Amino acid sequence: MYATLNTQLTEGTYLITINRPDKMNALNQQVLADLALAVDEVYSNAGIQSAIITGAGEKAFVAGADISEFLSLTPTQGADLAQKGQVIFQRIADSPKPIVAAVNGFALGGGCELAMACHFRVASEKAKFGQPEVNLGLIPGYGGTQRLTQLIGRGKAIELMLTADMLPAAEALSWGLVNHVVAPDTLLSFTQALLQKIHAKAPLAVGSVIQCVNAALDKNVDGFAFEINAFSECFATKDLQEGAQAFLEKRPAKFTGA
Repeated sequence: MYATLNTQLTEGTYLITINRPDKMNALNQQVLADLALAVDEVYSNAGIQSAIITGAGEKAFVAGADISEFLSLTPTQGADLAQKGQVIFQRIADSPKPIVAAVNGFALGGGCELAMACHFRVASEKAKFGQPEVNLGLIPGYGGTQRLTQLIGRGKAIELMLTADMLPAAEALSWGLVNHVVAPDTLLSFTQALLQKIHAKAPLAVGSVIQCVNAALDKNVDGFAFEINAFSECFATKDLQEGAQAFLEKRPAKFTGA
């Protein structure tokens, strides 16, 4: 189905593996096109409750963009490429179903940007993060300057991007860039277990939480008003009735996403 991805659906979680290990899973235009299709599948397939994005092999999640594609680009073509990448990554960020990055190795440049577009990140102890674009006379173009600042703050973001340093997983955890650091052989099972916990919650409420958090980062949206509206919409759902009744009856809720 995809030229550069492997996919597998297990217990409601759609595992998306970027499969270019010989190229350190670098993002090229084909990978971006395949990712767009895979994210569309997450949105449209009712059997998918969540997704994990990871990289093939032991070395890299995504070790940047395919630099060979940059050499012939004009400024206009560069803008088009950045626009395309940002649209795809924003669609990941806006997904009403959780999409989690399981970072198994190098997450550099576009790879770091992809991981940051996901709703949260679980990292292998071997993972390393960075935005080294200044080494190439470039800057991040797929939202990296914005999301890195949101996640770790202005000072640390500027330092990391200007030095082009790589951030080890433990330091990424202390800086707030990742949520968890785990042993390499437990990365996927740990991430899947987290998502199984989320699967037990009300799907519409899960999606609404994601929308509200994203609204907090949108300068054009009154996040508090957005939250009031989203809160009120919950009262029109069968899931709220089921959740409240289950709580009162001291039993597990059986949510249907209605």
